[in-house]
Amino acid sequence: MALFEIKMPKLGESITEGTIIAWSVKVGDNVQEDDVLFEVSTAKVSAEIPSPIAGKVAEILFNEGDTVAVGIVVAKIQLEGEGEESNSGSPIQEKEAPKANNTETNSTESGQNKPATATNVTISSGKITNEDDRWYSPVVLQIAKEAHLSKEELDQVPGSGYLGRLSKKDIKEYVERKKNGKENAPAKSVTSKATPAPQSTATAAPSPNIPVSSEDKVIEMDRVRRIIADHMVLSKKVSPHVTSVIEVDVTKLVKWRDRTKDNFFKRENVKLTYMPAITEATAKALAEYPLLNSSVDSYKIILKKHINIGVAVSLNDGNLIVPVIQDADKLNLNGLAVKIDTLATQARDNKLSPDNIQGGTFTITNFGTFKSLFGTPIINQPQVAILAVGYIEKKPAVVETPEGDTIAIRHKMYLSLSYDHRIVDGALAGAFLRYIADYLENWNN
Repeated sequence: MALFEIKMPKLGESITEGTIIAWSVKVGDNVQEDDVLFEVSTAKVSAEIPSPIAGKVAEILFNEGDTVAVGIVVAKIQLEGEGEESNSGSPIQEKEAPKANNTETNSTESGQNKPATATNVTISSGKITNEDDRWYSPVVLQIAKEAHLSKEELDQVPGSGYLGRLSKKDIKEYVERKKNGKENAPAKSVTSKATPAPQSTATAAPSPNIPVSSEDKVIEMDRVRRIIADHMVLSKKVSPHVTSVIEVDVTKLVKWRDRTKDNFFKRENVKLTYMPAITEATAKALAEYPLLNSSVDSYKIILKKHINIGVAVSLNDGNLIVPVIQDADKLNLNGLAVKIDTLATQARDNKLSPDNIQGGTFTITNFGTFKSLFGTPIINQPQVAILAVGYIEKKPAVVETPEGDTIAIRHKMYLSLSYDHRIVDGALAGAFLRYIADYLENWNN
């Protein structure tokens, strides 16, 4: 019979896996095109996955709760109107779902979009076998073989994947440390078979021994918080962070908003905040200083054609997500205000689509929401900079007038820019911040 494969979709440019939350169908069900097959959740977004074709559900290969790598087949659908072949006399049956740790989380690193078949694999020269007690992908086994690791040593290498699975990145880092003499003895596995919590890449290194008393409460990070933690540690390792801060007089902007916010709400049904103006200023600054709208690949700088600005949104569960305004430089102030409000609402209602979180080239985060004066944010990889917006407060300031200097009450705000010092120097960062400050200080809409 003709079968159509349903694969785990890529729900974001940095997403390598998704967790199946719920199946909406079962084996034998007839589905039409666009009928929901299952719901998947990642670190950035939850989405219902529709069927691209009409037919009958022939196989479901993973259970609810399984975490599956992008590109792996999760179900098969018999095409509508296609009968079973004559030599297939058995009815369609639901196969026993494979364990979620039988997919290599980082399979995309090796260029593979299909699950690696590694059951009972033996590498004779390295004497490494793939026993049932711990699963290894062929890529990991090959690297171990080339490094002349014994099976006993391989079993002791900490894994950062699901259920402590050893990824390609884990084994390459271990081999590199060993070559440099930093790995004197195999470390004990950080995650046992019975422990379902994925281990952060950052904890592969020795961690401090933290005493826990009977009165302390230990809380497991949820899946999203773990991935955020890993992403933040990765960013600090990848990019040498530097932060520059500037104080901005936004008195004209504040007075403009006070004059227009009521009419704006009546016209657009959207509350007018300061973020659209700040986003507009940032988009224009990125066009003027394109190096801030780039990514770094080894010793190559990739200048992005589009200016796609992500705006960090705090969620109701305490986590964070960054929906993206595509081509922000092409939107006027009204368009930016409506877009920011729409994305923030969708984020908090868990209604963002995969397209809403992809392709960001620069990020803005608003510390001022919590009345913080400024912050030193961590760069959202693979971007090279992130802008933090502080709280707007009234303060006395020296104002130059034709009659001389005078003291006046002004609205002041701090902007802080964290940037990747590999390609952005202080002079460029300062000029970028000064451009935004001048734009906001001379606000004339």
